[in-house]
Amino acid sequence: MLTDLPNLLTLSRIVAVPVVVLLVVINTPGTDCAACVIFILAGITDYLDGKLARAWHQNSDLGRMLDPIADKLLVGACLMVLAGLARLPYWTLYPAIIILSREILVSGLREYLATTKVGLPVTRLAKWKTGVQMTAIGFLLAGDSTAGLLHITWLPVDLLGAIMLWIAAALTLVTGWDYLSTGIQHVTRNNQSVGNIVP
Repeated sequence: MLTDLPNLLTLSRIVAVPVVVLLVVINTPGTDCAACVIFILAGITDYLDGKLARAWHQNSDLGRMLDPIADKLLVGACLMVLAGLARLPYWTLYPAIIILSREILVSGLREYLATTKVGLPVTRLAKWKTGVQMTAIGFLLAGDSTAGLLHITWLPVDLLGAIMLWIAAALTLVTGWDYLSTGIQHVTRNNQSVGNIVP
């Protein structure tokens, strides 16, 4: 059914994770290019599933649960396999650590705030961070080998990916602090409310 399409798109992003990892592990120009293409398609589904769900008024609990999980699985798996194969050039292991740490932090905050019936909305800057981050990972998955395959060796793919990942890490620190400070405010407010209750 069409009304199931948003959730199917989200699930397709999860299914794409092992496929992309396998292609990166094979590590040929062709598989690097294929991994990049599948990653890009998965990133497009991230945009489409939310847009369609809102347009069709299909904002389900399943979709709200799966969407952030799919995003974090895709980003985390790609960064880890690139790190494991020593394919994070120009010291980009460090921004990768920052990005993964932020994802864990935000997940923990969302889980806690959900118990207090408080949401943690996505900011505009966080959306920019995601866009830069996904573009950076796409470049790093493709690598210079894909540039050679496509006869565009003049394009420094690895360098571009590294620069964008550092930019994404900087945005990650800013947005991570925003989310953390918001979470702390809610925790403080809840504690004060409890303290003001007369036994």
